[in-house]
Amino acid sequence: MIHRWSIARRLFVANLLFVLALTAIVGTAAFVDARDRTYDEAGRRMTAVAVSIADNPLVLQAAASSDPSATLQPYARRVMGDARADFITIMAPDRTRWTHPLDEELGQPYIGSISEALDGRVFTEITAGTLGPSVRTIAPVKDASGSVKALVAAGVTVRNIDVAVAGRIPALLVIAGGLLLGGSLTSWLLGRYLRRVTRGWGPEQLAQLFAYYESVLHSVREGVILIDPRGRVVMYNDQAAELLGLAPRGSGGDQADAPFLADLPLAPSLKNLFDSGRTALDEIHLTDSGVLVVNQGPAVGPDSPAGRQRPAVFGTVATIRDRTEIESLGTELESMRTLSGALRAQTHEHANRLHTMVSLLELGRTGEALEFATKDLELSQQLTDDMVSSVQEPVLSALVMGKAAEAHERGVELVVDASGPALTGGLAVQDLVTVLGNLLDNAIDAAADAPAPKRVTLTVDSGSGGLDITVQDSGKGIDPKSVDDVFRYGFSTKKAGPFGRGLGLALVKQAVQRLAGTMTITNAGGTNGGACFHIVLPAAVPPRLPEEQE
Repeated sequence: MIHRWSIARRLFVANLLFVLALTAIVGTAAFVDARDRTYDEAGRRMTAVAVSIADNPLVLQAAASSDPSATLQPYARRVMGDARADFITIMAPDRTRWTHPLDEELGQPYIGSISEALDGRVFTEITAGTLGPSVRTIAPVKDASGSVKALVAAGVTVRNIDVAVAGRIPALLVIAGGLLLGGSLTSWLLGRYLRRVTRGWGPEQLAQLFAYYESVLHSVREGVILIDPRGRVVMYNDQAAELLGLAPRGSGGDQADAPFLADLPLAPSLKNLFDSGRTALDEIHLTDSGVLVVNQGPAVGPDSPAGRQRPAVFGTVATIRDRTEIESLGTELESMRTLSGALRAQTHEHANRLHTMVSLLELGRTGEALEFATKDLELSQQLTDDMVSSVQEPVLSALVMGKAAEAHERGVELVVDASGPALTGGLAVQDLVTVLGNLLDNAIDAAADAPAPKRVTLTVDSGSGGLDITVQDSGKGIDPKSVDDVFRYGFSTKKAGPFGRGLGLALVKQAVQRLAGTMTITNAGGTNGGACFHIVLPAAVPPRLPEEQE
């Protein structure tokens, strides 16, 4: 049954038992302390009485008389009443009593220790006498030479002391009851709080739930990162560490060791989002290694009762998805659409040319039809041969030829100047498609919106040192104040489409940084005007074969 109890109930019962035990221990200790204090107080009071009587000259004079009891017995009775002592016994050094509360005890030997008093010292003891157990003090009566001529014993019975101690028991009970009531109330309030924050779950259930959450956290494909209100990264899973370029960190551990956001190597846009704590839905952020989609919301505690305070906010939780592959596929799809559009344009154009050649044949102008067909074939083949022979990369050649057909359809002249040996060095084709495709798209858009001449120039110089790419258009150019913003995600000078704008050049910058390249932007000026993008990509070092390493 106990293992089914909630943490709140277990803590309440344990704390209640502890308070009961503590109350019993404290009450017993207080009673013993009160009893000891009462005994000590009685001993000090009897010491004062015995010493005062021993210092009285009357006692020394009576001790030297033939009948000391006649003088000392009345005196002892008066002092007992005034000092609230149960007995005062004045005796000879041989224990013979001269005074006693009971007259029949006069002349009888004293019961108790007197050796220390005979040595001239005052001492207190608890011993049983004719009146029962008592706390008594024995003091010596000395003459001028220091000889002990008599002894004085003043005492109070233990029964009377216990009555005095019993008078303090109600106060002790009140203190013990207050302690028990306060401890029980504290246990109840603490149990109520724990019942609310743990929702009535027991430790076994919480441990099982934590194990489930931890397993789910590290098995999901999305990255998850938790940030507290102070800006500490409390936890992130393995996927988040991979996407954000962080060192792996488990979900456990001491939160005091959690790093701050400012200490993590995060992209500035991500760091600003996490630090702000604002709600974000499917926001796209670029890092050096990919395109991330981030959702962020507050991490709130359990719901509060109706009419009470708002749920506590413990920070923010963000989920991260990798969109790099999707963007890569989107770039390839856009290239395919470009090629498809180019093929449609070429089909339309070839249909017109075919009709022209058929008409010339029908008119009997065979020579002119043959010459027209030969020139058209030479122009198309020349562009293909130039790109394939210079770049020797079918995907890039197809991309450039598709962009050339698209530019021609939009009334823009695409001039391609490819030089140098064949492209080598291990550069990824996907990255080159991203760079060339987006730069040519922006250049063609800028040239198409500009007055004549509408021209885009692509210069590709491939060599052993890498790849040198220059794209220049005849558009209106770039505002010098916006040079730093053109590569920021979301920035665009064009009208936003259904899927937004401002991603193409941001992907270009990301790819160039990933390939350890450099990029500069200038305005060409002159009659051509427009913007000029110059990119230098170093060749990747190919891996050496095992036989080459020996």
